Amino acid sequence: MPDAPALDIVVLAGGISHERDVSLRSGRRVADGLASEGHRVTLREPDATLLPFLAEHRPDVVWPALHGASGEDGALRGLLDALGLPYVGARSNASGLAWQKPVAKTVVQAAGVATPDWITVTRDAFRELGASSVLDAVLHRLATPVVVKPASGGSAQGVSLVDERGSLPRALVDAFTYSELAIIERRIIGTEVSVSVVDTGDGPVALPLVEIEPISGDYSFEARYNAGETVFYTPARLEESLAATVADAGLAAHAVLGLRHISRVDFIVDEAGTPWFLEANVLPGLTETSLLPQAIDAAGLRPGTVYADLARKAMADGTD
Repeated sequence: MPDAPALDIVVLAGGISHERDVSLRSGRRVADGLASEGHRVTLREPDATLLPFLAEHRPDVVWPALHGASGEDGALRGLLDALGLPYVGARSNASGLAWQKPVAKTVVQAAGVATPDWITVTRDAFRELGASSVLDAVLHRLATPVVVKPASGGSAQGVSLVDERGSLPRALVDAFTYSELAIIERRIIGTEVSVSVVDTGDGPVALPLVEIEPISGDYSFEARYNAGETVFYTPARLEESLAATVADAGLAAHAVLGLRHISRVDFIVDEAGTPWFLEANVLPGLTETSLLPQAIDAAGLRPGTVYADLARKAMADGTD
């Protein structure tokens, strides 16, 4: 829309979560992309001055580029709703739903999308019932290898791949650093694939899939955000029919979780060609090494144009 008027957009980045640095990098790239499209952009931290600033300034759109609880658990989005300000991304309730991985897995599984079997363990249960007894119960149902991760959070922080029982206690302690609730999930061996979903006005669309191949074999925080740690294939090296199946599963998860505008849905595709849902991200990373910008590039689009189109869609959707 070359003749459309410029928008006044506030991009939110930073915060106090464990993913602050990633958020700052995402926010700068979003702000730069929007500015390149001619929009007036203000980059703000979510601090004590933010809500009074927004209430007085009343921008056309707020673009949350906040990772971690401060931007993805739904609380801040609920406050933006209360102020009557349009914003990019999932509404408060849907954001909170996707943020809690066990809840998201339950909802997506009920919609017919496969997800690895899992058990949740609280920090208190681990302490009060005794580590050995808890692990006996877990391994009665789930045989190793398993994945242990916080029930909420992103960027692979607190995530451990566990091949034998002796490593489970340390893995749970690491997960509890980021959340009071941990997931122990059956590990699926296969190809890790990401489905980026955007809706700029014509309904949700899956961008070209991104296949992830960590050089170390572990898609850790470092592998995600340090150039050269991971090989990405966009589009993913899947047969066309299988790629379409994975994309459809991503769109189904986006829809059933009530997400809007933008999301990234992560899968492991096993040897039988089954996509296994891992998690949905209501605000995917938008750094120079992140997956969604790679998918945008593979689709032949400019990131700044997509971010601006998402802002216009958010403004059109308003606060209803």
